[in-house]
Amino acid sequence: MADRPRILLIDSYDSFTFNLASLCKRAIPGSHIHIIKNDALPPASFIPLLQHFDAVVVGPGPGSPDNPEDIGIVKDLWHVAEDSLVPVFGVCLGLQSLAVEHGGRIQRLNVVKHGQVSRIHHQGRDLFENVGRVDAVRYHSLHVGLSGPADLEPLAWADDGEENGQVLMALKHKRKPFWSVQYHPESVRTIGGGEDVLRNFWRLASRWSVTHGRITLPWTVTAEDLTGACWPSVRPEFAIRDPAELSTTPVLTRALGAPYADVSRICEMLDVEDDSTDFVMLNSAAAPGRFSIIGCLSHTSPKITYIIGDSFVRLRRGQDVTFAELGTLDIWAWLAAFMRRRKAHGGTPGVPFWGGLVGYLSYELGVQTVAPVPPRSATHPRHPDVNLVFVDRSIVVDSRDQLVYIQSILPSDDDWLQEMTGRLRKILAAPAADRPLGVPSSGLVPAPIVTLPDRAEYISKIAAAKEWLFSGDSYELCVTAPTRIRAPKATVAVARGTSSSWELYKTLCSRNPAPHSAYLRLHPSTLLSSSPERFLSYSRTPDSLCQLRPIKGTVRKAPDITREVAEELLSGSRKEVAENLMIVDLIRHDLHSVVGEDVHVRQFCKVEEYETVWQLVSVIEGKPAPAIKNKTHSDLGWEVLRASLPPGSMTGAPKKRSVEILRELEGAERGIYSGVLGYADVGGGGDWAVIIRSCFKHDERSLPSHDSLLHHAGDREDAAPGAIPSTSDEDFKGLGGLTERLGALHDTTDRPSDSLPDTLFDEWTLGAGGAITALSDPVAEWDEMVTKVESVLRAFDDPTSR
Repeated sequence: MADRPRILLIDSYDSFTFNLASLCKRAIPGSHIHIIKNDALPPASFIPLLQHFDAVVVGPGPGSPDNPEDIGIVKDLWHVAEDSLVPVFGVCLGLQSLAVEHGGRIQRLNVVKHGQVSRIHHQGRDLFENVGRVDAVRYHSLHVGLSGPADLEPLAWADDGEENGQVLMALKHKRKPFWSVQYHPESVRTIGGGEDVLRNFWRLASRWSVTHGRITLPWTVTAEDLTGACWPSVRPEFAIRDPAELSTTPVLTRALGAPYADVSRICEMLDVEDDSTDFVMLNSAAAPGRFSIIGCLSHTSPKITYIIGDSFVRLRRGQDVTFAELGTLDIWAWLAAFMRRRKAHGGTPGVPFWGGLVGYLSYELGVQTVAPVPPRSATHPRHPDVNLVFVDRSIVVDSRDQLVYIQSILPSDDDWLQEMTGRLRKILAAPAADRPLGVPSSGLVPAPIVTLPDRAEYISKIAAAKEWLFSGDSYELCVTAPTRIRAPKATVAVARGTSSSWELYKTLCSRNPAPHSAYLRLHPSTLLSSSPERFLSYSRTPDSLCQLRPIKGTVRKAPDITREVAEELLSGSRKEVAENLMIVDLIRHDLHSVVGEDVHVRQFCKVEEYETVWQLVSVIEGKPAPAIKNKTHSDLGWEVLRASLPPGSMTGAPKKRSVEILRELEGAERGIYSGVLGYADVGGGGDWAVIIRSCFKHDERSLPSHDSLLHHAGDREDAAPGAIPSTSDEDFKGLGGLTERLGALHDTTDRPSDSLPDTLFDEWTLGAGGAITALSDPVAEWDEMVTKVESVLRAFDDPTSR
């Protein structure tokens, strides 16, 4: 056997594969891990390849071993000729496949086990030699029953009592070097049955190879052409080729003490109320947020838009639009290269943003990486999936230390810095006088028309989602639906002649303050966000640290909801913890896929206090391996972002199969909702939040089409949303008194909307949903979805009517 073991890991499109790769690296020190998909090679290429490996690990995956599309070449692995045998360790689907190919049968569990921890009973031999107590995480709805020829020997089981009885948890083949477990040894909450069991497998595999005289063939270029480089590796598009691209420009900074710093006042000083312009502001409007970022845009600030399926990126500076061909790059590598040429240095180290790209990325952009689907046809145009503006002048407010930083990365910008410092001193010298969010209504402005998803249809989708969970295709599905709002422009804006969306944002922020609030007006789209959930942050190079903070589990604050009560409802709930655990394991996989082994769960299912809610939050961190860091430099954040989208908390696991199921269940694209918003800093850092508790609209502006790289040749028409039908009483179950304040939305009597021009109305979309597990109650999930809608819908409530 080779000095440095070489392991082949077969990935059945699971979302825990790279966790298993990391476990193998720990259990088999110095090993090379090569990962291939289970449908990547035909048997004629796959079988000879086995001679170059010391062992094979068959990872978990969705579906059933009875389905050839789910299991792929794994089925052939169990039937290779004697002279091609290689030691194999299977996990979950791997165990089920081994059993089925040797006379076992697949059955459904009466009570599925997704994210559940069970005691594993074993006899302390074979895989479990010198292994004591095992508490293992299970992700399965199918299990194996053994019958027929006694080629397989059980090694461990779980006792589910009245739910499922005894369930097989580990087995081996009596004559061939095949071992497997049903539980997930790679899960963060598996105790005792992970690294020790893999180490025992390697001991057994090595002994079998020596006994049977098996010799591993030397590694060859041909073999690597089939499998790719060993994990972890850098995509060629992200490898630094030209050192000249790493040159940087200085950041110019002025700092002001600002005990009365008010983000809204600063934005209004910068003409946020002019709806005809673009404007970006990321607002830490509540704890634990600290820094708020305001872009000081000019008419020439470079704006980047991209639509899935296009072979080019639009670059707009004022009225000048050019098109950059992607060529051999994807959008992620193009964005990384764009930022690589604009690196900067010398800003205040504690300030997270010195300048860079600010904006949003759609949900579907992430889906394209995980499960590519054809873009919409030309007859159904779409809005930008990437909508970013490059900010070279900015104001950053530090609410904790009461400081304001004025920054520029433009050379010789001292005059602007001095002018802006003077303007800020004037408006921050004293606290702002309270300005009402509304003015008395004249009675002519109608109430908003709110169209919730159809209640019966939504509940039926939850029932359908649960069937996918029972069939083994997913462990968790985040089912969502859009709510549409036809709203009159804010009364206060009509009275003042100012931006309706800005007034709406201020109302949203005051009624639902959140650490990742945002006001992004990047025509043709406007996004108002009060998101509580950080998705991904990464610090500046060279010691970059990636952090993800998934939220699964929320309880709204109330006088009787103390911390102790919240902890009982959240961390004491088997359902809530299981949801959070599944996403934690999924995120670990996403992060491992890019940075390598150094990934750790710093916090698991801790109840955190926010302005209006208690949240169940976990924290996962990772640092890049030296080889990765040296090759990617500041591009690491883009690659982690690409690998991690769409957010696992908004899809479910395994991610690929889950997004495919959700696409069919939901029947429409999510667009901006459940994508991410945030920034990529010129110093190499970045911070992105999940777009939830948010609403967005599209105006009638169109994006220019691409006919040449130099001139406009036509427009991509963006049709405005159609009229929204009125809603029924049934739709509003769960909204309580909010509907009364919004008016009798389903009654058109004496409502003047039909006689008012469309220019007085905006069409807003807000998405909401929830993670569906086997323990979910469909009606309760509907109520939870409506509660989330209500948190944003409050912003449309006329404050003068209460």
